[in-house]
Amino acid sequence: MYIGPYQLSNNLIVAPMAGVTDRPFRTLCKYFGAGHAVSEMMTADKTLRMSKKSLYRANFDGELAPISAQIAGSDPEQLAEAARYQVANGAQIVDINMGCPAKKVCNKLAGSALLQDEDLVARILDAVVAAVDVPVTLKTRLGFLNGEENILRVAKRAEDVGIAALALHGRTREDMYLNTARYELIREVKKNINIPLIANGDIDSPEKAKYVLDYTGADAVMIGRAAQGRPWIFREIAHYLETGEHLAAPEIVEVKQVLMGHLAELYQFYGEYSGCRIARKHIAWYTKGLRSSNEFRQNMYKVENTADQAKVVESYFDQLLDQGRRMSDVQVEQVNLLEIK
Repeated sequence: MYIGPYQLSNNLIVAPMAGVTDRPFRTLCKYFGAGHAVSEMMTADKTLRMSKKSLYRANFDGELAPISAQIAGSDPEQLAEAARYQVANGAQIVDINMGCPAKKVCNKLAGSALLQDEDLVARILDAVVAAVDVPVTLKTRLGFLNGEENILRVAKRAEDVGIAALALHGRTREDMYLNTARYELIREVKKNINIPLIANGDIDSPEKAKYVLDYTGADAVMIGRAAQGRPWIFREIAHYLETGEHLAAPEIVEVKQVLMGHLAELYQFYGEYSGCRIARKHIAWYTKGLRSSNEFRQNMYKVENTADQAKVVESYFDQLLDQGRRMSDVQVEQVNLLEIK
């Protein structure tokens, strides 16, 4: 699959998720076989561009190409200027967010709220594509309200203005993350456009990825929540698509190695205070469903520094290793994960 001049190594893409898809997480997913990753969304409001959070989100140092920066906002000129800024910052692809359903985003008429105003959508697409000489992609939903899905018109307008690829979450904003993703409408969109289409929503296993690719005709799949605490899902899906066979579940020793490495990257990237706190959710995702994990997490949340946090994590996994358990023997509980932004 190509996005503009960039050929991806495969058709498995990491979804942009606010507070999750930072540089350490993107790098880890690419290590495990993701062909592409999109940054967490960055505001087009230049007054917030130099905030500590924005600077972390715009850090692409050492990241594998192609680098994709997602921007969010509602003003066409602000978004155009933000696109130019991110290209100057190292982005090789700019992605426009019209899919986030979060209230704090939609209340500013950004994210999926934009789908209520197709004229504004068109002006934003025109402005951003004209502003930069790199590929511009669009992440969006089926529409704002159920029964008023307008994705066919939005997708066609995106193609006409020069959007290089469309990532489509199979829900409306009204759905949030309830109900199930509607792949039949994704399939209909694919039949009506000629640019690459990336299917997103509820893809949480190798079988589901293959089904969605086959059913919708999509050029790629985008995986978000299912990769939280499970970055090796890209390795599993790639193997299944190539061979039709399942890889063995990772052993506890590998999970420990991956998590400890991820923690080290988070600590280095964010520093002592933020690193410790941001790491907590990742530790929770990696350990959810493992033996005595609830008790472990309650104790882990009380730790206030990175050194002790790493020690309690290592100690917990050493106990599991002593018990000789494998992840494939553990019943994994359903996880209440962060929303894809």
